[in-house]
Amino acid sequence: MFGFGFLEMPRPFNTQYRCYSVSMLPGQERQDVEKGGKIIMPPSALDQLTRLNIVYPMLFKLTNPREGRITHCGVLEFVADEGKIYLPYWMMQNLLLDEGDLLNIESASLPVATFSKFQPQSEDFLDISNPKAVLENALRNFACLTSGDVVAITYNEKVYELRVLETKPGKAVSIIECDMNVEFAPPVGYSEPKKIVKKNQEEHMDTIEPITYEPEDQGFIAFAGQGIRLDGKVRKVKDDEPPVIKASYKRGVPDYDYHFGNLKFIRAPKKDDDKKKESAETSTFEAFSGAGKSLRQTKAV
Repeated sequence: MFGFGFLEMPRPFNTQYRCYSVSMLPGQERQDVEKGGKIIMPPSALDQLTRLNIVYPMLFKLTNPREGRITHCGVLEFVADEGKIYLPYWMMQNLLLDEGDLLNIESASLPVATFSKFQPQSEDFLDISNPKAVLENALRNFACLTSGDVVAITYNEKVYELRVLETKPGKAVSIIECDMNVEFAPPVGYSEPKKIVKKNQEEHMDTIEPITYEPEDQGFIAFAGQGIRLDGKVRKVKDDEPPVIKASYKRGVPDYDYHFGNLKFIRAPKKDDDKKKESAETSTFEAFSGAGKSLRQTKAV
């Protein structure tokens, strides 16, 4: 006779508990629960799980039957009062739970994560110098991730909320001992700074029409006053001396053909009359051609 053996398949764990936040846990403060994604269950749940030959690591699917909200989590300890479980506050917010609401708990088997994408819910997350390292350290207290959840992590005594936008290879994944690629989406309310494109100056000058205007007359003329004698007498004006005409000073017109980086040193050209006068002076000039004079006066005889 031959005997046939059958492999015992693990039976699912499915029950209901009254859920409470960690702050309601009697006798002690459990900040380690608030900083992670694991729950505290009663000791009877551990006995039941061991008899059902549950698959490790222990992962659970949490369902709020009243709102239809679903998330996944791990278990931290089995020290809760019978009929009660304690959840992190951010998890109760995702499930839209109040203190004492009924919550369905079902054992789950999730694929190992390969990719996840997070979106910070505040621009303050940009102040962190190395966000991937901070997130990696915070996720050590999590057992799994669910797309759509808003998880809370603590860094420098400040709480940052991150929405799980995407997970691969499924909508819920296990992150225990896995190699997972992480990406960040822009924070909520963040807008990219506008880049100011500086155009080339030559192209800029082609697009702008030059402004033409007449030179403006200015009242100040350098060295335009009349001569005054030091002894106070009135200076005699010769008949053939031309009258002093105060010329008006005009502001120069800018060079619209100027190109950035080029410096031009332009000398004012001499007029033809000045050239002729200069040539005439140079042609009639003779050195030491003046008449000599004596300092001694001759005595009259």
